[in-house]
Amino acid sequence: MNPDTPNPLDFLVESPPEESTDVIAAMPEPELAPQPSGLDVLLLASGEVNETDLTEELTQGFESSAVVPSLENEPLEQLKANLLQEINDLYTQKNALLSEQLVRLQIEIRRLVSEGTKELEQRKQILEKDIERLERRQERVQQEMRTTFAGASQELAIRVQGFKEYLVGSLQDLAAAADQLELGGNDAWVAPISMPVADAGESSSPIAFANQSFTEQKRQIQRLIEQYRTRPDYYGPPWQLRRTFEPVQAERVQDWFFVKGGRGVTRSLGSRLQNILISSAVVSILSDLYGDRLRALILASSPERLGEWRRGLQDCLGISRSDFGPDKGIVLFESPEALIQKAERLTDENQIPLVLIDETEEQVDLALLQFPLWLAFVPDSKQSSGYFY
Repeated sequence: MNPDTPNPLDFLVESPPEESTDVIAAMPEPELAPQPSGLDVLLLASGEVNETDLTEELTQGFESSAVVPSLENEPLEQLKANLLQEINDLYTQKNALLSEQLVRLQIEIRRLVSEGTKELEQRKQILEKDIERLERRQERVQQEMRTTFAGASQELAIRVQGFKEYLVGSLQDLAAAADQLELGGNDAWVAPISMPVADAGESSSPIAFANQSFTEQKRQIQRLIEQYRTRPDYYGPPWQLRRTFEPVQAERVQDWFFVKGGRGVTRSLGSRLQNILISSAVVSILSDLYGDRLRALILASSPERLGEWRRGLQDCLGISRSDFGPDKGIVLFESPEALIQKAERLTDENQIPLVLIDETEEQVDLALLQFPLWLAFVPDSKQSSGYFY
């Protein structure tokens, strides 16, 4: 090697300038720039890396090492103390917030409880006033019942019982008188009791059962009853019986026609529908005998019973609601007075009223017995009726 040729590694052996030495001496030891490694020296000696590139790499390494903060500047104990203080402050704030919220919640609960208690007290006072008013009303009603209703009901019961006994006695006397009458043969129909005698000048009476004409009427009645019993016509014309007719029902109708003479009491079959079926057969037979002159008047003291009579007659006779009314074939009544007035007008108009009395009618006006045709159903003592309202 030529001694005059500069050695590329001489800068490593030469002493650095004073300024560089002062700067390096002033810097703390951890912040010294990194020294070139042996690999860098070999690369520089072989010529693969020049001096300028190596210097720039070392300078960049120094700068990067200079900006790294040192944790030794701030004591760890002080940092720990600061963090603990912050944690204690947060706990203190949390407890203060919880205490404030708890106080507010307690105040709100007290307010709600106070308002609810006040409302309940008001409702309690209102209920107590209502209870007192109802108790006074109950006492007043009980007092009225003790003073008025009990006495009136007792008097009414006495009057009803007295009329019932009078009616039963009258019917018994009537039955005894009928038994003492001298009846003809089977072809003779018992003349209605207390029938008004028609004047000689009158052309016709409402019902005239002459001896020479009754035989034909009897055969016609028997023929219709036999037809209803053996050959029922469920689609026959209106006012003709459209239901099955049992022998027990036919026996009731025959007894009413041929024994009681169209005026009398019949034992109930225990059902209003059965009684309506008997009445429908009577109405059907009399309609066949007298035509449009017949007017059936039904007496029942409640709308429910009258409604059942109307439905039953419609079903048994094949008629409609238009056949019910003051000027129609069937009229419904709740009071005997109105029925009596209607029957009297029909009699004056040469019509034939047929009075049908429901089983539940305990009081029957004696004026009803003046009409030539009436049929009353009475409960059978051997069986109990199940359709009283």
